[in-house]
Amino acid sequence: MIRVVIVDDEALVRSGFTLILNATPDIRVVASATGVDALEVITAERPDVLLLDIRMPQVDGLTLLNVLAGQPDRPAIAMLTTFDADEYVLTALNSGASGFLLKDTEPEQLAQYVRALAAGGVVLAPRASRRLLEAHPGPTTPDVEAERVSSLTDRERQVLALVAEGLSNAEIGGRLYLGAGTVKDHVSAILAKLGVAGRVQAALVAQRAGLLGDGAGGT
Repeated sequence: MIRVVIVDDEALVRSGFTLILNATPDIRVVASATGVDALEVITAERPDVLLLDIRMPQVDGLTLLNVLAGQPDRPAIAMLTTFDADEYVLTALNSGASGFLLKDTEPEQLAQYVRALAAGGVVLAPRASRRLLEAHPGPTTPDVEAERVSSLTDRERQVLALVAEGLSNAEIGGRLYLGAGTVKDHVSAILAKLGVAGRVQAALVAQRAGLLGDGAGGT
């Protein structure tokens, strides 16, 4: 059972997400809270996945994310936002968040996203993240980034595209008929060649490079 905590200042968002996720057989929302009570609730419940509103009036999501970043065994965290070009999202992704969700995410996709997060994947909705990246380009110039992507082997590009779709190493291995250790080696090589620190940053590079189409995956 995947344990989820939802932190949002809007009661309607908390109740709506709770209703959707609790309708699935393998996910349970064990608690929800506003930013003020979030840290106490997260510490008590120790969820697998945390859905965290990025903009809250008293204790905002970025503050909570930075507090949680230093804790051992922290949950996989996806930021919740209303704006698909929210400049705070890139800050959150570079601070350890595993992705972001728009609050108007389709109900049938929400559970898929939570499962991806729980499995160690990333969640970056292609159309939304494309608009975000167009509005707030990354620190590396497009030419440099394109050169780094071109240095990847065909297999590494396949693995990178699946990382960007939110698949875990085990899921990538199943898709490409590779052992988990082999996938891990490929991911390590990809991160080194792209000059990025983790899977989220690699997924953002994949988005900017156009490795994913509008219909790619659920993430």
